[in-house]
Parts: sequence; C-alpha cells; structure tokens
Amino acid sequence: MKIQERTGAGAGRAAGPAQAPVGDRLPTPPRERKPALAALAVLLILVGALGATMLVLRVGDRIEVVKVTADIQAGESITDKNVTSVMVAEDPGIHYVEWSNREALKAYKAKSTIYAGSLAVGEMFAKEQQLPAGKAVLGVALKEGQYPGDIKPGDHVAAYRVGANNSSSSSDSGDDTAASSGGGALVDDAQVYTAKKPGDSTISTGNLSLTLLVDAGDAAALASAASAGELAVVRVPAK
Repeated sequence: MKIQERTGAGAGRAAGPAQAPVGDRLPTPPRERKPALAALAVLLILVGALGATMLVLRVGDRIEVVKVTADIQAGESITDKNVTSVMVAEDPGIHYVEWSNREALKAYKAKSTIYAGSLAVGEMFAKEQQLPAGKAVLGVALKEGQYPGDIKPGDHVAAYRVGANNSSSSSDSGDDTAASSGGGALVDDAQVYTAKKPGDSTISTGNLSLTLLVDAGDAAALASAASAGELAVVRVPAK
C-alpha cells in the first residue's frame, strides 16, 4: 500500500504544470497612435497632387503668337517675310501679339529695333512712328560713291560735306580735297532708318535714298549738303 501511494504521489507531481514553450513571446505594449502626423502626411500628398495637376493644366494652356525672324528697325512694320508663329504658354502678365492678329499689326511701326528671335509684344509697336526727344528724321539722296555699297537699315553712319566739282582741274581738286578733309563731320553718329535704290535707276545711276535719324540741330546742315549733292556717309560703330 505504501509503495502505491508513493507511486501515485510521484505521478501526481509529474502531471503538474510544465514550463512555458520556448516559442511563446512576451506580450508587447500597444503602439502609440499619432493622428496629427497622419493627417499632415495626407495633407502633403493632396497638396503635391494639386500642384502637379495645376502645372499640367498650365502647360497645356498654350497660344500661338508672333515671333520675329529678321531684325525690324525702328519705324518699320512686320511683313510676311520677317515673322513666323510659335506656341507659348499663356501668361496674362505678358501682352503677346497673337498670330491671328498679325494682319492688324502690319499697320503699326516698331518703336525701336526688334531683333530676330524676339517674341512680339504690344509694347514694341505704335500706330505712328515715334521719335526720341531731340531727334529728327531726314531723307537724303546720294550718288554712287557717296555711301557704302552694302549699307542697310540699322547701320550707324557719320556724314561729311564733300566737294561736288569732280571735273575741276587737278589744282582745284586738291583745294577741294583739302577743304573737305580739313573740316569735321557734319554728323558723328546717325542711324539709317531706310535705304532704298530707285527701281528704274539702280543700274544706270546707282543713286540711293536714305532716311536718317539725326539730332534735330544737325538736320539743317545735312539737308543743305544733300540738296547740293555734296553729302557723303561712312559707316561707324554704334555709340
């Protein structure tokens, strides 16, 4: 009887609670939630998406405008040969001249030189030719030999009064040359507005009609020399 009781007691102890399995983990504390950070992240995502959408829409809002392909001098107008069309993003702050308005623009004149590659904007043009304060526009007719052969609008020239009597004797010619070389230029710097050869006399005479932008005080002396056929111009660097 005693042996059985001991055995039973041992069996009872063996059936007691065993050690916890190795694979079981200790409970972890619940994660702390941060709703403010989550809301901020969502807000940043929304702002980024809205900005990208606006950028795409802005890039897609394009207009066809006038682009200058050849220099347009002050006082000149656009033609079909010196402009083309390009697409640009519309900007209310820039007064682009739209391509559909190019015919109306031909009635306007450039206020100053517009260089090739520029996009035409309304502020570049005026209905009437506008002269800078203290300036005058003067037309002169020159004979062959009194101007550079490749002179063109936009060039800057100096104007001189020269002797007109080419058939004088050698001594007289020398006096004329001395008189011409002894005096200074009538105008040191004048800008060529237009340069045109008469259509019927280009080959026979080589005459050239120039329109010059000069100081108002020099206009009378230039007109006097030109009317006497004693005016010559040479190209000079722009000042």
